[in-house]
Amino acid sequence: MQPSAVAPLVIDPTGSDLHGEAARIRERGPVARVELPGGIEAWAVSDPQLIRTLFTDPLVSKDPYQHWPTWINGGIGPDWPLFAWVVVRNMLTAYGEDHRRLRRLVSSAFTARRTAAMRPRIEAIAAGLLDELDARAPGEVVDLREGYAYPLPIQVICELFGIEDRAAREEMRRCTDSFFHTSAGPEEVDHAYTRMQELLRDLVAAKRKTPGDDLSSALIAARDDQSRLSEQELVDTLLLLISAGHETTVNLLGNAVHALLTHPDQLALVRDGRASWDDVIEETLRAEGPIANIPLRFAVEDIELDCGVTLAKGEPIIACLDAAGRDPNVNGPDADEFDITRSVKEHLAFGHGVHYCLGAPLARLEASIALPALFDRFPGMALAAGPGEPAPQESFISNGRRTLPVRLKG
Repeated sequence: MQPSAVAPLVIDPTGSDLHGEAARIRERGPVARVELPGGIEAWAVSDPQLIRTLFTDPLVSKDPYQHWPTWINGGIGPDWPLFAWVVVRNMLTAYGEDHRRLRRLVSSAFTARRTAAMRPRIEAIAAGLLDELDARAPGEVVDLREGYAYPLPIQVICELFGIEDRAAREEMRRCTDSFFHTSAGPEEVDHAYTRMQELLRDLVAAKRKTPGDDLSSALIAARDDQSRLSEQELVDTLLLLISAGHETTVNLLGNAVHALLTHPDQLALVRDGRASWDDVIEETLRAEGPIANIPLRFAVEDIELDCGVTLAKGEPIIACLDAAGRDPNVNGPDADEFDITRSVKEHLAFGHGVHYCLGAPLARLEASIALPALFDRFPGMALAAGPGEPAPQESFISNGRRTLPVRLKG
């Protein structure tokens, strides 16, 4: 029976069982019909090689304005939980020459040299946060997500973009959280997008008045020097870089810490020098990647796949990165296990092809600094959560936990 003839698998918008859902999608074949919030049907691609093929196929677009009839015809409103993922006009949704143009404008900010130059500042931010945690009473339960995994990357990205106002930082954080909250109600969805636009337009106005040595000012200068960057593209590019620039790293740090605390044998391998922190990072990206599913791509024309499925022109596609990372055909029969010693840690956590994440080197650098610093400072740290805890985020996009309760010292 063709996948299109089978009732679509309804995606749980609360993300209560991401790994189980990924396995169920994978069981239906390399590409399967799913139903997203709002009754939107899509193709879910879970086979790693097929994802790579589609990510590099010019017949696959991320631009709903050109290639998604449901969007073009007004079938999607601002109350849809994924609205912010399709309404924006930036690298996330651009196609062809528009994507190349937008990517060129920001790629210079994420070169290997610029990223490496940020090491001292990241080390200082991590040290300051650890000092604050060290001042907590012995035996006290601390939410490590709130006290370390979240503030470190958001401070890094806000400094990179010259966002100094603490109140604005906190509001941007709340809006970003809502973008990933795929079971959010209409009011939250609309407020988050509208408020983030207001905050970023305020940032642009302030930077135009008083430019700084930061990426926001550089993008504004490119816009005002008569580049082909429109005002909306400027704001939406800032939205993408600021939100994506910290959310994924928050989950990378939190998932790595949780994995090591629940797998003490793996932590012992790192402490004994039998495995590296790079091993920890790459295995976390594979088995507990920060993004479970990426919406949305669209078929520019009918695409006939080798597996016998045809993606019809205009149909939406989601990439199931969690399912791909845990594919037993690629990573072995124990692909569901967290094992930093495995020789192959193949994953697509940062995407593939022209949309490969520009911030991947920065995320890896932050993790390579933050994780050893944390475990060196608190060698006796232990998880302080009951069975089934901590609860996952309410998202089928973001793979993380709402809290990370630990006892730092005995």
